[in-house]
Amino acid sequence: MAIIRDFELVKEEYTKAAARGWVIPCFCSENLTTTEAILSATKEYGDEIGVKDLPVTIAITVQYDHRSQAKFYTHTKKWDTGLKLFTSDVCILAEQEELFKNLHVMLHLDHVQHDADKELLEWDLSPYSSIMYDASTLPFEENIAKTKAFVEKMKGKILIEGACDEIFDATGLLHNAITTPANAKKYFEQTGVDLIVANLGTEHRASGKDLKYYSEAALAVKAEIGSSIVLHGTSSVPNSQVAHLYQDGICKVNIWTALERDASPVLLEDMVKNAVSVGGGEVVKKLQDEGLLTAGFDTSKSADLSHFTTVYRQSIIFDEMKKIVRNYLEMWYRV
Repeated sequence: MAIIRDFELVKEEYTKAAARGWVIPCFCSENLTTTEAILSATKEYGDEIGVKDLPVTIAITVQYDHRSQAKFYTHTKKWDTGLKLFTSDVCILAEQEELFKNLHVMLHLDHVQHDADKELLEWDLSPYSSIMYDASTLPFEENIAKTKAFVEKMKGKILIEGACDEIFDATGLLHNAITTPANAKKYFEQTGVDLIVANLGTEHRASGKDLKYYSEAALAVKAEIGSSIVLHGTSSVPNSQVAHLYQDGICKVNIWTALERDASPVLLEDMVKNAVSVGGGEVVKKLQDEGLLTAGFDTSKSADLSHFTTVYRQSIIFDEMKKIVRNYLEMWYRV
């Protein structure tokens, strides 16, 4: 089936996942290496557990000011060019590459801004499976009104995820106020969204895993709106805290920071260990003289093609990202 775009079929994926107690992971990407790592890890895990049509969502942000992944997808820094390339990459891999044809892939537009993304919101959104409409920076009543208007325009055409409250950046001074059950119920009922993002203690772009996921808050929201909750900011908490999310009413989880944050040190370590092959003896000698590298390298050697190419660097990132994706799949797709 490859990419699932039809609204009813997308809803069916969530219904089938719910029947198995599964939480559908939504991995964000801003480059082809990440996109392929997500698909490859999902395919391999699906084969291992005997579920060839495992669902997975791949997402991208557009004009979201905290991180415009569409702009970073290409060095032109043009969001529309980046978004088209991202969409094309996923479509070609999922629908034309035999390796991934059995997967049920969903394309998600994340943190689409009510104001900055106005041009995008006038596009044909039919290539996408779902969208997060984000008016969370507005006062609560205005957020409801804006989101309701968008839902009325697009209801039944695309799965709509709404942001009940703003989720802050973990690197800043502002921190979340946990979403109340009353606000969640009001937002869910008055906007008509299919799913809501609730603040449950996690935050975006965390450099470490030092926050807390509030399971009891999720359960209180679930009591009001059912299992229609999306969790963002998963990278900010240890995996052990989010291993059993479906019972809390979470049906979808967004992940990005952990992929980049936890893969980069592996690349750094490998490049340091192979510093001469990466940069050549002269560069290593210079770094030694500056006190940045210790002795022990054979600086008489030259750089080696097997270590200084993009293929070398991306292969390490690709393999590590696959492991990270696999860890999440093992938590949320249990058989």
